[in-house]
Amino acid sequence: MCRIQGHSFQSPVSAKPGPPKVTFQDYEEHSTLKPCPLCDEAKEVLEPYKKRFILQEVDITLPENSGWYDKYKYDIPVFHFNGKFLMKHRVDIQKFEDRLRKLELQSEGSQ
Repeated sequence: MCRIQGHSFQSPVSAKPGPPKVTFQDYEEHSTLKPCPLCDEAKEVLEPYKKRFILQEVDITLPENSGWYDKYKYDIPVFHFNGKFLMKHRVDIQKFEDRLRKLELQSEGSQ
């Protein structure tokens, strides 16, 4: 699973195109910073699309994600689409649908 570009846990690029990867920075259940109603709301909004992309959740409170915590501690949830910033705080469904559809059209055209 590809997380955010430039971070130490990025996975290698696959030769075969797959579904887009959406990286979602939030606080996980074990965090003392829970609850995160905006995170829960964002996941609900994206639920109907879940078969069209891979959602990778990143707990920014874990030590290995301290760079993301420093950058996004006041901005969660944050979404990156295939490694590029897409949106933060709330899901902009039109922006998300546009980006998803554009990538799907590109994939269909390259087959």
